[in-house]
Amino acid sequence: MKNLTKILELDSDDALFEYFTDTLKLKGITQWDYFVNWDKVYRGITPYEKELNLLNILIGKKDIFTELTNLVLEYPKVVNAIPLLLAIRFKTKKDQEFNILIDPINYQYDNFDLSIKEPNQEEAENIAAFFINSGLGMLVQDKKVKNLVDFATGVEVGLDSNGRKNRGGHQMENLVERYIQEACTEFGLPYLKEANAKAIKDAWGIEIQVDKSSRRIDFVINKNGKLFFFEVNFYNGGGSKLKSTATEYVKMNEYWNKQGIKFIWITDGAGWLTTLKPLREYFDKAEYLLNLEMLRKRCVARLLNL
Repeated sequence: MKNLTKILELDSDDALFEYFTDTLKLKGITQWDYFVNWDKVYRGITPYEKELNLLNILIGKKDIFTELTNLVLEYPKVVNAIPLLLAIRFKTKKDQEFNILIDPINYQYDNFDLSIKEPNQEEAENIAAFFINSGLGMLVQDKKVKNLVDFATGVEVGLDSNGRKNRGGHQMENLVERYIQEACTEFGLPYLKEANAKAIKDAWGIEIQVDKSSRRIDFVINKNGKLFFFEVNFYNGGGSKLKSTATEYVKMNEYWNKQGIKFIWITDGAGWLTTLKPLREYFDKAEYLLNLEMLRKRCVARLLNL
């Protein structure tokens, strides 16, 4: 009989699995910070706020080309704000150079370089041409926006929406960390978050064997040299990903157990209701499968106290 069966005072492993499925959080774990990371949005805008306000003088002007050319020559830093308006992110200086195919028949290109710090007349005109041909010229000339700071904020919000998938995962990790932190504080134990083999050795001098160099464990607790590994995820929807995860964790559990490491999988979400068979296969082969409700019942602390 599994330790969790005893901890939760259930009479069988079947009752434990039924308890697990009956207490899944079917409504999800979406919190307010899921929608937009506003701190990140404002951090993306603030460094360019002055330049965006300078570009505001273009709004409603008829001769955008001349106005922007002169603006670039007088205030070259305004060029730094142009990629922001186009939702472009640069990793290297080379990324700031664009080869635009202007003649698809003969494959002729125009080159535009936004990395120039002190552009001359020709380079400033080239930058103005890039601004206009990218569609920003029409945007400001026709007064389709009233303020480029506001427009850039909207662009940043749109870019940030791409991070929602990761934020969903982080929300589960943050929920779980509260319980891990609470249990470790109670017993005076250290823990690591997103730890690899090197981090574990550096922190505690304990060497582990890993199946791949990129392997990171969501949480690791050290109880007097005895390691507890936690993997954490949440699934709102079903699909093949859940089956492959359950299959992978069966192997992972066996792999860590052979090294004397306790492996604990914490998962939740309505997605499991359509993928119960692989979840049951993991449950039958492994010792520890927890959900958020079981954490609320102090299962982490009680497992550490065994």
